[in-house]
Amino acid sequence: MLSVDSIHSYYGASHVLRGVTLEVPAAKVVALLGRNGAGKTTTLRSIIGVTPPRAGRIRFDGADIIGAKPHALARRGIAFMPETRGIFRSLTVEENLTLVEGRRRGPWDLARVYALFPRLRERRANGGAQLSGGEQKMLAIARALLLNPTLLLLDEPTEGLAPIFVREILDRLSEVKRQGATILLVEQNFRFATMLADYCHVLGKGVVQWSGTTAELVDNAAMQSTWLGV
Repeated sequence: MLSVDSIHSYYGASHVLRGVTLEVPAAKVVALLGRNGAGKTTTLRSIIGVTPPRAGRIRFDGADIIGAKPHALARRGIAFMPETRGIFRSLTVEENLTLVEGRRRGPWDLARVYALFPRLRERRANGGAQLSGGEQKMLAIARALLLNPTLLLLDEPTEGLAPIFVREILDRLSEVKRQGATILLVEQNFRFATMLADYCHVLGKGVVQWSGTTAELVDNAAMQSTWLGV
């Protein structure tokens, strides 16, 4: 589904990604793990075209997408949930969702996301600013699903959340996975990531230091200690 080959990305003169290579198979969940500053978010931003790589290659569903604009990639089927959530705080839950509903054909509609997130249905008339942090994350995920993506990019879906919301988001994303979604997940919560992902890539110093199955990473205490601080 997605192939990232030796990309190099910069912020000004700062060389952040130094040849990142990874793959995301269709209908699988892949986690990108690493310490703060390793380049995880920059990898997602490079894929979606917000921080275009200066070298390397990115192919999505067989097509080269280097240089494509974020809105064009969204139309092609890549949805991105940023760490900052990006919801409209002055709009209601339902207004946030109906803004994107129907933009791309597919199985996800308002009724289906409400079935997945009953808490959002209960709060559909509440403004975004009235939601808790966990509810805002759910809203951001639901809005991304309404774009009917072929590939879903999630940046830190549990960052800063109470354990009850972490559990609920894990349950909801596990259901999305069972329905055949393809997801690339950036996550600091090791337990959350390894309970959801099929494969993992460990990023450090702007390079993929390790790749393999989730089971292999769980059994690799040395890799966890060296690059994840687990």
